[in-house]
Amino acid sequence: MARGRLLPLAALLAYGLAFAWAALGGSLLVADDHPGQLYRLWHVLTRGPAPWAWNAGWWTGYPELQFYPPGFAYAGALLHYATLTSLSVDATYQTLLWIAYLAPGLTTFLVLARLLGNGWLALPGAFVALTFSAGAASGVEGGVHAGMVGARLAWALLPLLLLALIRWVEGGGPLPRLAVPILAAIVLTHPAQLPTAVALVLLAAHVAEPRRERFRAAAGILAVAAALTGFWTVPLLARLPHTRALAWGELTFRAAVDAFMRQPLVPVLLAFAVLVVFARRDLSAPGARTEGVIARLFPVMVAVTLLDRMALEPLGIRWLPADRIVDGAWLALILAAGLGWGRLCRRLVRPAPGALIAIGLTVLLALPGTTLVLWPRAAEWPKLPATERGLRLADLWAAIRRAPEGRVLFPRSGVPLVHGTAWYRLHTHLTALTPMMTGRAIVNGTFTHPSPAAALVYRGDAGRAAITTLVERLDGRSLFGRPLDALDATTFNAYADRLGIGAVVVLDEDLPRLRALEDNAVFGRRVTLPPFTVFERGTGIAIPRETAPGRWQVAASGGGWASARIAYYPLWQARASGTRLPVRRGEWGDLEIQAGRATTVELVYGAALAEKLGLAVSAAGLSAWGALAMRRRAG
Repeated sequence: MARGRLLPLAALLAYGLAFAWAALGGSLLVADDHPGQLYRLWHVLTRGPAPWAWNAGWWTGYPELQFYPPGFAYAGALLHYATLTSLSVDATYQTLLWIAYLAPGLTTFLVLARLLGNGWLALPGAFVALTFSAGAASGVEGGVHAGMVGARLAWALLPLLLLALIRWVEGGGPLPRLAVPILAAIVLTHPAQLPTAVALVLLAAHVAEPRRERFRAAAGILAVAAALTGFWTVPLLARLPHTRALAWGELTFRAAVDAFMRQPLVPVLLAFAVLVVFARRDLSAPGARTEGVIARLFPVMVAVTLLDRMALEPLGIRWLPADRIVDGAWLALILAAGLGWGRLCRRLVRPAPGALIAIGLTVLLALPGTTLVLWPRAAEWPKLPATERGLRLADLWAAIRRAPEGRVLFPRSGVPLVHGTAWYRLHTHLTALTPMMTGRAIVNGTFTHPSPAAALVYRGDAGRAAITTLVERLDGRSLFGRPLDALDATTFNAYADRLGIGAVVVLDEDLPRLRALEDNAVFGRRVTLPPFTVFERGTGIAIPRETAPGRWQVAASGGGWASARIAYYPLWQARASGTRLPVRRGEWGDLEIQAGRATTVELVYGAALAEKLGLAVSAAGLSAWGALAMRRRAG
């Protein structure tokens, strides 16, 4: 790599590594969603890579990665096995977190350095991409601090996709075979970045000649990439009724105005992006067509975001929410602004001083707002050892292991780490690790989740409506759709019985309001472990027990329809004495069985037609991509 690119890249890496060490260090980060993301990695390592693999640890069971993008967990599994399992699960997650933090800055640098021909000119845009926050799920606050790491990784793949398209865009280059797996990786890591990825490919075809032939090639690229993801997307689409859309975020006009008025850096970025949009380009100049793609990407993604927010969401189509798609518009703004600054700097000053001046001004403009996260405050980035000691989690894990048979209910999704009453105060979902640490399944104790059982806990019903309230807003306030102080023991015990609850772990500050557990005849035994109190059943409650991979055993009550106390899913079959038994979805989203005279029922779980068809589609996509690679080599 030329010196003009190596030195600025080293400077960017030095800053990024220093930030990562201060923020992440060598210990596991436990702020917000990180424990749950670690659990998903553990799920892949213990249950295998099939997206529909059953996760018995959360929410009465759920095919965890069928309805949550599996790309980040797959990347962790690949890293774990690439090191011959020498990296522990915790260390693997920590390594991926470092990569997720650094990746947007590095990929943005590579694209801008390629177009501007100088690494110093690319440095300001790369610095903004690395430190950007502004409330975006893919920013430092959302994608690193809060734990939405998949969103940040997919965000970082978008500049990599553009880099793979450059030779094809500029004309004369071969069909970009690397664009196919990058597109597939974006879909598997965070589908909300898919509209931006599709826009990139179509814009690349639009600016190239001959246009009709290029659009046919673009359609082929998109089709093969879609086929590669078939093992996940085909059963995902087939099983959508068995999940719930998460629509707890909302993009509003007021938020957009606030971002513009309260963050001085945003209008400056917009001004530089406008320079690129309206700049005249000599299409014969190197990189001119790719600059045209970047110039068009920002207005296109603004239009796509507005279409989603103003037209699709009001119709109830909330699977790709606008407050996530807008991250693509933010990235387009950063790329265009970085390109605009680089071109202006090239005319006015020398590259290295110009880059330093630009970064200095960027920092000054970012200080009044939250556009960039420039340095971590140690207290706001809690690590596992200190948090375990502070919450006395070792004692809690031991008490849960000794609790009567059944699942463990956490009335809260997490545990606050600072005093106060604001729902958004610093907190952790460390209780999501209970199945890993104790072998006991849990209900709640995790971040906002799309399972029907989660909807039951959040609002009191398992209906198909989207989950529209962030669970942290419910913590300490309501449970099963009722205010804590209005939830009576009879109602609480009915839900607990259907969910198979053997113990309830209550945070001390919630005890005065959770009257359902006062003098509760079912949960009468109390174990005090500040800051927790554990309420236990007098005797355990039976839930399905795994006897072999894909096989579970449950006691039958005989007679008519009865709940198996496990979540319904179409892949379940029930058998007794070799005879298949009728099953159905219960009113509360549970699996109900008509066992007749049987006293013991075997539940069998395995792939069905949609899952097998998805695997076949992926196999066809892999073959098509191989043929594409061979065709390029022959050409």
